Amino acid sequence: MFSDPKNNIKQLGLKEGDRVADFGSGSGHYVIAASEFVGGDGRVYAIDIQNALLQKIKNLATKENRYNIDTLWGDIEQLGGTKLADNSIDSAILANTFFQVENKHNTIAEVRRVLKPKGKLMFVDWADSFSGIGPAPENIVAESEAKQMFVNGGFEFINRFDAGEHHYGLIFIKK
Repeated sequence: MFSDPKNNIKQLGLKEGDRVADFGSGSGHYVIAASEFVGGDGRVYAIDIQNALLQKIKNLATKENRYNIDTLWGDIEQLGGTKLADNSIDSAILANTFFQVENKHNTIAEVRRVLKPKGKLMFVDWADSFSGIGPAPENIVAESEAKQMFVNGGFEFINRFDAGEHHYGLIFIKK
């Protein structure tokens, strides 16, 4: 893996009791990492449209005795598609997902809808296509383009971090 979820998740400054949503959770690497930081009083919501991946996360959570993880079948490209309440989440994760999202503006709006005021978003995506690993070059979203889309979507850019080889990481706060 080119990107270290546990190291990247530290950028969010999660604390015990936080509620975190992973948009497009995939196989759950960020979900598991976040569950460590929020502890038993916190919740991590793994949201994906692929039931097989959600089942994989459930199995992994059970195996690792992590009882603070909930899997939600949801469409992150639809407003209300995550089924989370408005202003209910402390932090959101959108990692290695944006390049494959068709309706990027709706995804940004959905993240914003569920985040509490001043809630944080950790955004990680591919900076390039590497020897056929990762997205096709035409699907890569340039860092500057992603930053502008989120700022236009009601977020304040806070900082950039090294998200690993072939990736970039951005932190935003909901305005």
